[in-house]
Amino acid sequence: MPEASTRLALGAEEAAEALGVSRDTFDEHVAPELRKVRAGRRVLYPVRELERWLEQSATRVDVRA
Repeated sequence: MPEASTRLALGAEEAAEALGVSRDTFDEHVAPELRKVRAGRRVLYPVRELERWLEQSATRVDVRA
């Protein structure tokens, strides 16, 4: 199987792993905010969409002492 970095889209399990979250967390909190591609019964999440979600969901951390 090709490396995830060379693929354009990932399945839900792979997308959850790429984001470092459980499949349950992905299904409940992340997937509803993502655009997806249906290929028959399979649902794929474009890697760019995962990157967009991550960028929009990121918050700045104030590290002042």
